[in-house]
Amino acid sequence: MLRNKVTMAVQASFAAVLAGTGLACSTPTDTNGPALEHFYSQPLQWKSCDNPRLDQAHAQCADVTVPLNYSAPQGETITVAISRMAATDPVRRHGVMLSNSGGPGGEGLDFMVDVGAAMTPDVRARYDLIGIDPRGVGRSSPVDCHWPRGFGLQAAGIDATSFAESVAAQADLATRCATSEGERLRYFTTRNTARDMDVIRGALGEERVSYYGTSYGTYLGAVFTQMFPERSDRIVLDSSADPDRYGPVGMVQDMGAANEAALDRWADWTAAREDEYHLGATRQQVRDKVLELIRRSAADPIRFGDFTIDDHTLPVLLFTELDAPRKYPTLAATVGQLADAADGKTVEPAPELNSALAFMLNAQPRDNSAQLAIMCGDVAAPRDPAWYWGNIEAARASQPIFGDFVNNLTSCAFWAPPAESPTRVRNSVPTLIVQSTGDTRTTYPGAVAMHRDLTASRMVTLQDVAIHWIFGNYPNNCTYDVVNTYLRDGTLPATDVTCHAD
Repeated sequence: MLRNKVTMAVQASFAAVLAGTGLACSTPTDTNGPALEHFYSQPLQWKSCDNPRLDQAHAQCADVTVPLNYSAPQGETITVAISRMAATDPVRRHGVMLSNSGGPGGEGLDFMVDVGAAMTPDVRARYDLIGIDPRGVGRSSPVDCHWPRGFGLQAAGIDATSFAESVAAQADLATRCATSEGERLRYFTTRNTARDMDVIRGALGEERVSYYGTSYGTYLGAVFTQMFPERSDRIVLDSSADPDRYGPVGMVQDMGAANEAALDRWADWTAAREDEYHLGATRQQVRDKVLELIRRSAADPIRFGDFTIDDHTLPVLLFTELDAPRKYPTLAATVGQLADAADGKTVEPAPELNSALAFMLNAQPRDNSAQLAIMCGDVAAPRDPAWYWGNIEAARASQPIFGDFVNNLTSCAFWAPPAESPTRVRNSVPTLIVQSTGDTRTTYPGAVAMHRDLTASRMVTLQDVAIHWIFGNYPNNCTYDVVNTYLRDGTLPATDVTCHAD
């Protein structure tokens, strides 16, 4: 019955995507031969960044021209926007440090302002810090699928009817991308972003580059070291994905158990403050309250300020607030407000939450279609909705809040096949991996897998802390000392290191 509900939508949308993107494409090379030489040697025109944080940091920005399709470098070109905060001591300058803030689809021009603030003065003296909006993102020839909402991922919902709604919605997102972007959609991939990084290296006049990446940026960094090992200098991967699980299925599924555990920690915290939040005096009572809200939102979507929250949206909203313990008060207040709104009371979300909901639900100021474009372009996803439904139903018992979110079908199920095979990351480039055990986005087992695949790596584990992105985001003396020592001296720890919260 479920298959009958969605088969027609699947077939129609898949056909539209295939027609819209085209399939004739050769595989790019990874060498900077004569056809690419003028990209590597291009002069850069530095200018003001027109970004308050970067301007205050005395940064400059430039646009780097790269091929849209590296297998046809004489064809269409795009630009990649970069920023540069110069090393504070030219005499001690070691080189440049490229970066990625995560996503995929995260803008990164001002990302190194935060990372640079975590560096000791003697480390900051050594590097030109390079922020990047990767291809398809921000100021870098952005992908724009004209989605009706900003965030492409959603929960499947509480039953088969809700799931069928989600299937149709995801098919629509894929069709919009195929219609809006056409053939160029195929070239916004991690492998091409890694190639762009090597062009940036050449345009900056460097033989090798250091790199700091967090979240998805760890996968990008690992791909770069795999494709360009001889160009890789000091590499830091903070909050790492499992390179073998990266993509629209495995990496997302891995977040389920981690977020249920984080919800337990939040529920314990909230229950201890029952007099303030009135959501229950025990973990189970708080959990039951959340589950009740999800069920109520499915039957009667909750009017929350200017927004409507349903069973597709509410688990995602919870997910976005569980990546750092400092957000626990905001999440507790939000759940309390949602309970009031479900009871018919007029509720106005806090300004920060209002902005997040405007992006998630209304694509304001823009959508993040680049995120799915990159993931779908990197790794193919199963196409049968019944496969996803089976996973959703199997996960409900152990993951009652997030199982239908992390196992849901995405628009990748309706995407054209990737132009290239996924990168198999297996190399011995010296790398420092930094990871918390309670990470809800890129989980601890994923970082252990990255450590195993990068055989010359060392790993710093921040024990019993539920944080995603550490260096520059979550002050910790032990972790920061190891990172700064490596960036200063180029020496990895002799063995893996375990740190604890200060």
